[in-house]
Order: sequence, then C-alpha cells, then structure tokens
Amino acid sequence: MTAIKDLATRSTSFLTYLEEWYHNLPHVDLATIVDKTPERVALCSIDMINGFCKEGPLAGPRVGALVEPVVRLFNRAYELGVRAFILTQDTHDPNTPEFASYPPHCLAGTAESQTIRELAELPFAEQMVVIEKNSLSSHLGTRFGAWLSEHPQIDTFVLVGDCTDLCVYSAAMHLRLEANALNLKRRVIVAANAVDTFDTPVATARELGIYAHDGDLHHVLFLHHMAQNGIEVMNIV
Repeated sequence: MTAIKDLATRSTSFLTYLEEWYHNLPHVDLATIVDKTPERVALCSIDMINGFCKEGPLAGPRVGALVEPVVRLFNRAYELGVRAFILTQDTHDPNTPEFASYPPHCLAGTAESQTIRELAELPFAEQMVVIEKNSLSSHLGTRFGAWLSEHPQIDTFVLVGDCTDLCVYSAAMHLRLEANALNLKRRVIVAANAVDTFDTPVATARELGIYAHDGDLHHVLFLHHMAQNGIEVMNIV
C-alpha cells in the first residue's frame, strides 16, 4: 500500500491546479444547450428541499444560497421550451441505515422533505416530477429509472442542487455510467454555479466528534472528478 505522508505539502501543486481549473470553467448560455430541441432536455434538481436549504440539522447557508440560481435556471429553461423537470428529493424512512452516518433528516411527511416554496410555487410547478429517494442515490430504489425508460427521447440532462460530492455526484455519475455501459448517446451536464455542498470546519468536527468536511475542497474536487469521467462541468447562464 502506498505510504501517504506530508499530504498538505505534497498536494500544493495539485490544489493550485484545481483552483485554476475551477476558475476557468466555461460560462455557457442555457440556450446553447437547449438549442432547437427542448424536448430532448431535462433539468434535474437534486435535493432542493427545506431540509437542506432552510431548516433541520443538515440545512446551511451554502446550500441555502442555491435557491436563487436554481430558480433562475428553471425559469430560463421553461422560457426555452424545456418541459421535463425532475426533482429527486430525500424522503426518508425513519429506519434508513443512512442515519448511522448522518443525523435524522428529511423524514417522509415532514416539512423538511418538501420542495422549497420558490420551486413549488412556480407557475409551471405541476409539470415537475417529484422522485422520492431514501438514500444519496436518485436511482437506487426509486422510480427514476422507469421515468427514463418512458422518455427515451431525452438525451441531455442538466443537474443542479446539492450536495456536489454526495447526491449530485451520485446522480450525475449514474447517468453517465449507465450511458457508457449501454452505449447511449447522452450528455450529462452539471451547472457548477448552481450546485454546492456543506462545510464542517476541523475545529467543529473535533469538538463534536464527527467527520470534518471542507466545503470548498469537496465542491471543486468532486466537480473535477465528474469532469474526468465525461460529465460536462460548466457555469450555466
């Protein structure tokens, strides 16, 4: 096994590269992605619910700040003719094993598991398909796979929401790897300016006896990892 020592020192050049890569991500007009075929595009919101954006043990300001850019992209997509809007959302069973890793959150039937008001009150909200999930995965144990089978014309997926390194990563990678495995022509796009993750400083983690989580590092590192695997990472305007 490779011995890992002096990680902070040895990783300096990579971290510099990673920051440069992130700050040089392209800015792409959504109209360019949609082009003249809006019927082939789906906008997928991952976990834009109260329990991550507004209230509960896993809510925080970084994810809360996503509300405005996500709603803006929803409105823009609708103006461009997109009609496929997917909302995959934590709707947990109280007995889910996930609660061994994270505090109980977004229980089915609670306000935490509900779509944020800013999306739920959009004039085209009735066209949004809510897909409940009991884990980080938007696909495992959900009806997302069935929805995909029912809409074979959709081959471009734009993902927004949270968290970059958890549920967004899981959804994007599943869509990409499924396409690779089945030889499907499919674009999977993550809007870097409409996804984010949480931050748990080292001092806080040590005080509480939990894992630390550097929000900036995890956000950029996982965007980079997705890009390495064929997912298009860009700022969408």
